[in-house]
Amino acid sequence: MAFYETVFIARQELSAAQVEALAAQLTGIITQGQGEVAKTEFCGLRTLAYSIKKNRKGHYVLFNSDAPPAAIQEMERQMRLNEDILRFLTLKLEKIDSNPSALMQSKHSRDSRERRHDSYGENDRREVLDDAEIEILAPGTGDEE
Repeated sequence: MAFYETVFIARQELSAAQVEALAAQLTGIITQGQGEVAKTEFCGLRTLAYSIKKNRKGHYVLFNSDAPPAAIQEMERQMRLNEDILRFLTLKLEKIDSNPSALMQSKHSRDSRERRHDSYGENDRREVLDDAEIEILAPGTGDEE
């Protein structure tokens, strides 16, 4: 069997309990197809980058599964038929990662990044010249004989 990662976005009108029931239904399809779901993450209600079918927000759910391709195809077919699912994406993986996904990482981890406090950063192309270099670049301004 192969490893897969599936993310789907459910409509914003659904409650958390309805989203969990939908995820349980899709998990049942995989287990009926002789597969198993290793990890399920409910990432919560998030704002979408653009509206999808007049929805500005959506419930994100991630599955990591070990299943045959036929079980994944049946799950995707059921997702296409379900009106509550706005979008989904399934990727084939080399191995299942046990760490939390990027969707689940908190906003605090983004705040821990180093911030630039001054207006000149490492990537700024301005050069700071000292007085000796200025005299070399501008001849005739110093003492001449």
